[in-house]
Amino acid sequence: MAKGDPGVTTRGRRAAPRSKPKATAGTGDPELVQLLTPEGERIESAFGPDGTEYRVDFTDDEYRGLYRDLVLVRKLDAEATALQRQGELGLWASLLGQEAAQVGSGRALRPQDMAFPTYREHGVLYCRGIDPIMPLGLFRGVDQGGWDPNEFKFNMYTIVIGAQTLHATGYAMGVAMDGKTGGDEGEAVIAYFGDGATSQGDVNESFVWASVFNAPLVFFCQNNQYAISEPLERQTRVPLYRRAGGFGFPGVRVDGNDVLASYAVTRHALDNARHGQGPSLIEAYTYRMGAHTTSDDPTRYRIASEVESWQAKDPIARMRAFLTKQQIVDESFFAEVDEQARTESVELRERVLAMPDPEPLTMFDHVYPNGSPELDQQREQFAAYLASFEGSAH
Repeated sequence: MAKGDPGVTTRGRRAAPRSKPKATAGTGDPELVQLLTPEGERIESAFGPDGTEYRVDFTDDEYRGLYRDLVLVRKLDAEATALQRQGELGLWASLLGQEAAQVGSGRALRPQDMAFPTYREHGVLYCRGIDPIMPLGLFRGVDQGGWDPNEFKFNMYTIVIGAQTLHATGYAMGVAMDGKTGGDEGEAVIAYFGDGATSQGDVNESFVWASVFNAPLVFFCQNNQYAISEPLERQTRVPLYRRAGGFGFPGVRVDGNDVLASYAVTRHALDNARHGQGPSLIEAYTYRMGAHTTSDDPTRYRIASEVESWQAKDPIARMRAFLTKQQIVDESFFAEVDEQARTESVELRERVLAMPDPEPLTMFDHVYPNGSPELDQQREQFAAYLASFEGSAH
């Protein structure tokens, strides 16, 4: 689903408002870019710390499309969590609460742009047109993740914290060296990571290299307030987006529960990158409503009142309120979206349960494109080991 371009201007230039939205005073936080309040009120425009003005100008169909994305992504994610709880997946990292940051940034990508995810970007994966069964095969242990990164411009999930920022930086440097920047058709790269990853050496080294080589790269940090159990105050003394200044490129904090602002800020950063203006850092200020993964118990390190305060900022609820207030939809639309989400989640479950168990020896099939003597030796040894169980009581 194509999305309209946001109007991004600098301070002093007039922003062309959509006819219906109400302009508000904003969040009260001068460091947070927000275009849709938790109550569903549209803000005409908002300014970043460098004076950049952000706004969006979507059609009604595009607003409805964003809401549909949010609901479907959340429902599919919930189904995956349920499958893990029932023993059908080995692990799952839920995106609950972070849908707006992922859908907004995912829809801001142009077809030629490349994304490097962590293990939680199921919403971005969905926006890139990848079958949602793909990551479930990975977490079920059936395969290593079955999509083609070159086809979908979306790299494989990365479990090692922060490593994908190095991959993204190298890729973006290659884009620049190939002369694929400098205009509207230029390529840009986005790297996703969490607030905890900002303490990793890989991420900081990526900042250095991207800055020095003016790589066309957007660092997209989903600050969900916790690095597993470690709260944000144990990661930083200042807002994360300000770290960019020390590396020589701009940073901005966006309301990560606002799909409109997430889109506008990301599209602007990507377009700057594709035009040769170098890297930038986006801090999407959001909240992880569920566990870090299904092996985690968040009740051991955070209190219920904190979770409840963030529930009032829910990204889907505010988008629904906006659509209702602007009379863009009626109740039949919400019912139709909910039914689509239910149907797709049931289909996803059935497809997961129908996945075949792979033969153990297939783990060697795709390690190298043409194999290797060492790999052949390992395969033979493992085959002999498996054969030793034949006819035994094991």
